[in-house]
Amino acid sequence: MSYYFAVNGTTLPTPKTYSWVIQDIDGKTTRNASGNMVRDRITSKIKLTIEWGPLSNDQISQILTAVEDPFFEASYIDAQAGGMVTKTFYVGDRTAPAYSWNDQFKNYAWTGLSFDIIEQ
Repeated sequence: MSYYFAVNGTTLPTPKTYSWVIQDIDGKTTRNASGNMVRDRITSKIKLTIEWGPLSNDQISQILTAVEDPFFEASYIDAQAGGMVTKTFYVGDRTAPAYSWNDQFKNYAWTGLSFDIIEQ
């Protein structure tokens, strides 16, 4: 099986790191008089924390443009499913530290890019 990360059907550069998280979304969760948890779990959602290493202007633009819409389809390797899946996500804050303004380093103008995408 081939693993990759794609947004709206376009395969993006391979991330440097990739973390899969499952988040439980609770409604009213409290403890009863005995101290036991009374939990109202509404659903679970996937969050992916993704980070790339050095990127050129063209590469970082491709990635950022792919996730600019309010919602998008992402294809990724899912730990719970045990393989590739496609789901609808939105993106959180995007961070991209600059490497250098020097023209000789234009092939890798950025030291990296990181963001979380969260299942809709």
